[in-house]
Amino acid sequence: MSAKEYRTTTAARGGLLTVSDAPQIAFGDRVLIRDHRGHRRNGQVIRSAADEVLIQVFEGTDDLDLENTWVRFLDQPMEIALSPELLGRIFNGLGEPRDGRPPILSTLHRPISGSAINPAARTYPREFIQTGISTIDGLNSLVRGQKLPIFTASGLPHNRLAAQIVRQAKLVDQESSFSIVFAAMGVSYSDAQFFQEAFSSSGVLGNVVMYLNQADDPPVERLALPRSALTAAEYLAFDLDRHVLVVLTDMTNYAEALREVSTAKGDVPSRKGYPGYLYSDLAEIYERSGRIRDRHGSITMVPVVSMPSDDITHPIPDLTGYITEGQIVLSRELHNQGIYPPVHISPSLSRLMKDGIGKDDTREDHPRVASQLYALYAKAQETRNLASIIGAEELSEQDRRYLEFADQFDRQFVAQEEDEDRSIIETLNLAWELLSMFPNAELTRVSETDLAKYHRSGD
Repeated sequence: MSAKEYRTTTAARGGLLTVSDAPQIAFGDRVLIRDHRGHRRNGQVIRSAADEVLIQVFEGTDDLDLENTWVRFLDQPMEIALSPELLGRIFNGLGEPRDGRPPILSTLHRPISGSAINPAARTYPREFIQTGISTIDGLNSLVRGQKLPIFTASGLPHNRLAAQIVRQAKLVDQESSFSIVFAAMGVSYSDAQFFQEAFSSSGVLGNVVMYLNQADDPPVERLALPRSALTAAEYLAFDLDRHVLVVLTDMTNYAEALREVSTAKGDVPSRKGYPGYLYSDLAEIYERSGRIRDRHGSITMVPVVSMPSDDITHPIPDLTGYITEGQIVLSRELHNQGIYPPVHISPSLSRLMKDGIGKDDTREDHPRVASQLYALYAKAQETRNLASIIGAEELSEQDRRYLEFADQFDRQFVAQEEDEDRSIIETLNLAWELLSMFPNAELTRVSETDLAKYHRSGD
């Protein structure tokens, strides 16, 4: 740690502080700032040149008197303390307690930027994770080590869905449950209280590490928060051999903070004002999930991404889709019909679903049942569109059956209670109840053995 303090600050804007005449300062160094009142603020070097250094101040630069501001460069990266006592605690983006309890005392500190994982050491994500939500387990299955984002929009119940996943996620063939790392960025006070109360009342809070940044907290802190959360997740997964589920909400708030800082830095803007390095920045976060060969632990990630103006082609969801392995898309139309969770089946996708379902993971009929449900629902959607043009009374008997199937699918399969934890067997049995609305001849994607064993009606 350097003993030298600099009082050569020349500018402060948007959470950024410029210091001149500070030679040989490394990029990424941690910085301690002391203002004219003697209060301390934390920062990190984000640009270093021969004539000046640019510092990202996590507590913001409001009320700084530049002539009476002292800056000390600590010659070390941003780090957080790690120990098993993380579980049950609430921290801010810098790893400082927000729950009124003492800080974590540990000799183990690690940089929040994480350590690079050799791609050759990674192993393929497998093993079905049961969330208790039929639309995910049955049709968009999550597997251990996967990155599966939730695409949502303003006013939709993504917070309730994220909390339900945290409460219910489990590996069906193992006794061990998930440890949860929950990172909330730019959330309102009421949302922060909702998450804390939801985890506390369900009894899972002792198995959750929360990193919390509220809407009135400095936006710059949001850039550090997911990295601190993932450093804790890596410790729990690869040091303590735990299965870790990381929930990041909302990545759109993170990207907005990144745009604000990049604009203040003078970076050249790209699509909709976001920096050109938005893709690589998001990838740096998302790619910290996964599994490592010969390690028992794993990191599975469920980021929540709000789509501004319900636009799935917006840069944030668009780039997220390139990096992650699918998406769960929430529907405003289903939400307006009172259906929870309002998961829109057609655009939702899990690219790794095939590797976590079937005979040895869920049940032998699962892949074929999911395919059949998708096919029937796609046909039912076409029938709905036709009925909106010519009227339901003009439909044939077969088309009316598809119309009834679509309604029953939305009301029975998609819709479920917020505290309803369906097993994968219950989900598949429910799917067969819906398939039994059709004769055998119309169920072309399931096998004869499946029909003989599970189908409830004949021709």
